[in-house]
Amino acid sequence: MSAHVEIINEVGRAPGEWTLCFQWVRYHYDDRRPELGYRFIWRHPDDALQPARGQARIPSAAAMFELIQSAMEEGWFITCETNRDD
Repeated sequence: MSAHVEIINEVGRAPGEWTLCFQWVRYHYDDRRPELGYRFIWRHPDDALQPARGQARIPSAAAMFELIQSAMEEGWFITCETNRDD
């Protein structure tokens, strides 16, 4: 099954270096309704996403919590779940 992923919100971009990002996304599947969810994904130094068959290496709990905290500070973590339009 293939899916196109639409990024709705993202934290963690640092152009010019590998960056772990935390995203709120909409998965558009070929054979069913879109689904919303969170994901961690790496960005290349050229800003391209690093596809990794559904997983991203998270280097530490601190890195994970830092990204979640940034999403909270930007006002979209958790609150985006109550503003769903799927």
